[in-house]
Amino acid sequence: MGILNITPDSFSDGGELYRSGAPAMDAVLRRARRMLRAGADILDVGGESTRPGASPVNEQEEIDRVVPVVECLRSRFSVPISVDTSTAAVMRASSAVGASLINDVRALRRQGALEAAAASGLPVCLMHMRGEPASMQQQPQYLDPVREVMEFLLARVEACVDAGIDSAHILLDPGFGFGKTLAHNLALFRALPGFCALGFPVLVGLSRKRMVGDILGKPESKRLHGSLALALIAAQSGARIVRVHDVAATVDVLKMFNAVQEIG
Repeated sequence: MGILNITPDSFSDGGELYRSGAPAMDAVLRRARRMLRAGADILDVGGESTRPGASPVNEQEEIDRVVPVVECLRSRFSVPISVDTSTAAVMRASSAVGASLINDVRALRRQGALEAAAASGLPVCLMHMRGEPASMQQQPQYLDPVREVMEFLLARVEACVDAGIDSAHILLDPGFGFGKTLAHNLALFRALPGFCALGFPVLVGLSRKRMVGDILGKPESKRLHGSLALALIAAQSGARIVRVHDVAATVDVLKMFNAVQEIG
C-alpha cells in the first residue's frame, strides 16, 4: 500500500502533494504512477495528518483534499484506492467516486462513521489508537498492551458486524505509534503472529515511524533500512498489507521473501 498524504503537515511528506490550499494533482499523479510502476497494489489517500501533535481538519476541508484525488486516480488507474479517514462525510463522498477501502485510524468511532462505512459496502480497516493525535504520545499507559489492543480491535469487529459489515470485509491494524511508547510498539510487533491468528487480514504501518528513529537514532529521511527490516519481519509474521512511503524498495524486499516462501 503506497501512501499519498494530501496534507501540509504529515510527519514525513507533508506539503509534497498539497500546495496553496489544494491538492497538487500533477505531483499526486507523478507519485501514483511511480508507486504503481514499482509494484504498489493499493494507493492510500489521506487528507488529515494523524502524526503526534496534529490538529483535526474540518470536514469540508478534508473532503476538498481527498475526494478530487480519489476521483482523479480512479479515472486513470485500475488499482484499488484506499481512503485514510475517520470522517463519515469523507467516507460517503469517497465511496461515491470510486474508493475501494476505508482505512480508519479511529476504528469507525467518530460520529456517523460506522453507519457511513456500513452503507458504503466497502471493506474497512480498523486501527487501534489510544487518545487523539494531538495528545496521544503524552505518556500513554497500558497494563498489557497486547491484550488491550486485541480486545479493542475485537470489540470494534463486533460493532461492525452488528452494524451490517460483513466480517470477511474487515482488516485489522495494531496501530504502531498511535498512543504507544517504543516498548509498547515492540511488544505489539512481537505479538503480530497472534494478531494475524485472529482470523482477519492484518495491515501494518511502520514506514519511517518514530520507533525506527528511536532504535536507530535517525531522522525520517534516514529510516529506509529500518523500515524495510520491519516490513520484512511483519510479512514473516503473517501481515498481509504493509503501508509504506518507499514502495520500490519494499517491493524488492517482499518479492525476495515471497520467492523464498514460494507464495508468489
